[in-house]
Amino acid sequence: MAVSLGMRISGLLVVGAVAVAAAAFTGDGRGAPDEGGGGTGIVTAGPSPSARSLAAPSSSAPRRSPAGEAAGTVAPSTPGHTMTATAPPPDRSSPTPASADRLLVSPDWLPPGPVSPDADAVPDPSSVYDLLRDPHRCRAALDVIPRASADPEWRVLRALATGCLAAQGRGGGWNTVGKDHADLAGKLRTCKGRAAYAVLGGLLDLHRRRPGDTVRLTASAGASPACAYGIAGVGTGDDGTVRPGDTVAVELRDTFFDQSELLRFGSLSIGGQLLPGPLVPRSRSGDRLVLSAVVPSLDASPQAVDVVVRYGGTQVRLPDAFTVAAPAVVPSASAPSGTPQGVLTLGPLPVDPSGP
Repeated sequence: MAVSLGMRISGLLVVGAVAVAAAAFTGDGRGAPDEGGGGTGIVTAGPSPSARSLAAPSSSAPRRSPAGEAAGTVAPSTPGHTMTATAPPPDRSSPTPASADRLLVSPDWLPPGPVSPDADAVPDPSSVYDLLRDPHRCRAALDVIPRASADPEWRVLRALATGCLAAQGRGGGWNTVGKDHADLAGKLRTCKGRAAYAVLGGLLDLHRRRPGDTVRLTASAGASPACAYGIAGVGTGDDGTVRPGDTVAVELRDTFFDQSELLRFGSLSIGGQLLPGPLVPRSRSGDRLVLSAVVPSLDASPQAVDVVVRYGGTQVRLPDAFTVAAPAVVPSASAPSGTPQGVLTLGPLPVDPSGP
């Protein structure tokens, strides 16, 4: 009977040891080898849908390892426990799901133009720039941009519209956008074109740093206009003396519209007098336009005059642009005394010697 009692005590000791060992393996993970270090700030994807369907409900989220991944500390065969899936290392050649699902703050988008009057309603780089100012209309802008145009002003808008769609996850692609940006360096000659090029560079830089992220693009509010439209000056000739009938050159800077529209639909005034006929261009270079204008006769002279150019709802004025001198005095031609000019005087008719 003593032997039987000893065997029962030994059996209880074995059962107790097994219970202690089981408790050690079924704890809360405080003794797990990847303890320590706390959060690392590295964002990773959560468990896949298949892993979530296997996991048992729990009031506390699984602890994270220093690598930011959920660690499995219990053997899958342990009764009452399930395995927490550990995501494989991400492929560095493609974005992680976490970065692909995260929206970034919009980089600086296109500043105000100002808006082109677009009197002829025909798409041109200036008016398409205005359309692109709303990032939700990038597709509409891309549809009206000539696909094969080599004009730098069209190319930069085409690249920006394509990048706009790609950044928002709405189509488009990055294959040619970077090449266009590199090719167009130093070739944009208008204020709107240069602004579009700067925004395209910012969008490409963001894509290089966060290639898998989606961007929420928003229109710029309160930004300074891209173009400081105005009259740069008036050329009055070598001596600076201007009289009615003389021709002056009016130079416009930072035109933010199609210049051909201004020539057809715009107007120019000198000293408050509207000049007749369509505007006459003397030269063009990028967003600069030089107009030729004939100085009108004024009620009083000499006087300083303002020059005003109007187009659509816009106008620019250069006060006291130049001074109009009094008309030159033309001496009147005085006729000599005696026979008035223009009158032919005939002498006596010759006599025929043969007679009648």
